[in-house]
Amino acid sequence: MANDDSIKAEGIVIEALPGANFKVQLPNGYIVNAYMAGKVYKSRTRVLVGDRVTVVLSPYDLSHGRIVWRTDVRKSSANPSNDEN
Repeated sequence: MANDDSIKAEGIVIEALPGANFKVQLPNGYIVNAYMAGKVYKSRTRVLVGDRVTVVLSPYDLSHGRIVWRTDVRKSSANPSNDEN
């Protein structure tokens, strides 16, 4: 299977499971089991419940995926430059 056969989707982590596994809810409502990709795991990226992640799914099994990118929702929604005098 080549990389272009995979399906990328964004979702939100709803549950952390043992062994760097997570339950991720996709925008269409599906919940998939996802594990951290090698680069994400080796760089010790912390994935927490509520984080927005990019998941790569295989076209053969859409219930399992691999987390390849993490965006912290709490930091991206905050507005640090709110200085109104």
